[in-house]
Amino acid sequence: MKHLLSVCDAQDQVVQLLDLAAWFKKGKSDDKPLKGKTLAMIFQKSSTRTRVSFEVGVAQLGGHALYLSTNDLQIGRGEPISDTAKALSRYVDGIMIRALRHEDVVELSDNASVPVINGLTDLEHPCQALADMQTIKEHRGNFEGKMVFVGDGNNVCNSLLLISAILGLNMTVACPEGYEPDSEIFEKAQKLAKESDTKLDITDNIKKAVKNADVIYTDVWVSMGDEEEQEKRLNDFMPFQVNEDLMSLANNDAIFMHCLPAIRGQETTAGVIDGPQSVVWDQAENRLHAQKAVMYSLMKD
Repeated sequence: MKHLLSVCDAQDQVVQLLDLAAWFKKGKSDDKPLKGKTLAMIFQKSSTRTRVSFEVGVAQLGGHALYLSTNDLQIGRGEPISDTAKALSRYVDGIMIRALRHEDVVELSDNASVPVINGLTDLEHPCQALADMQTIKEHRGNFEGKMVFVGDGNNVCNSLLLISAILGLNMTVACPEGYEPDSEIFEKAQKLAKESDTKLDITDNIKKAVKNADVIYTDVWVSMGDEEEQEKRLNDFMPFQVNEDLMSLANNDAIFMHCLPAIRGQETTAGVIDGPQSVVWDQAENRLHAQKAVMYSLMKD
């Protein structure tokens, strides 16, 4: 793995990364494997969990993080991403970017001589997916059973499809018509699923989808960049709200997941996200440990 732009970049290392993340979470490492290393963090979108978890994570590994917003860089004044990649590669040991377009991250990695980590794009969110799988393993012990992603087939959904197919976790996407996950991603996930004997499907029948589910996952209905569609999205997604009635259709020991930030009263209710089946804060914490595993794997000597 030279970069982490997509879950597929870590296909042969997913299990190893999850084991390493669990090892870091247990506090097993007292050394500083990234001592003297610097991670440049480029943000084209605002962030809470991504920024804090990467900054804290690299510091815990002995390195240093450099926060760079678009306003801080010449990208904001028209410098090509390729030039920025070449310049930063002369200064730092790794680049994490939270970008508007996945194509920008690909261009950055094509021109960088240091590892590039996708901190979120419009197509994928691989770091979130790794943290999510770490959380599922912690609470369920394995990847048997079924996860149902309810709502918008967005970047998080895309990465979850890929990583579920790799690990053998059956996954159903329950979404309104017109909000399905990326077709190329789904096709790629289906090919991976055949190798792991995993079932992936998409439906607009939410009640049928969540019946006997082991994991219920949802995300915001209006992501950054979708604000102009807010009214339509709210109307389209309201029947897909994860509330107490919907959770009652899942298995009794089912867990509820959300990558955050959440809007209580929209994609889920306060009773669910703050309830006993919710593991959202473990998810948030595991971003730190999963990303430490990624940085360690990509940036250590």
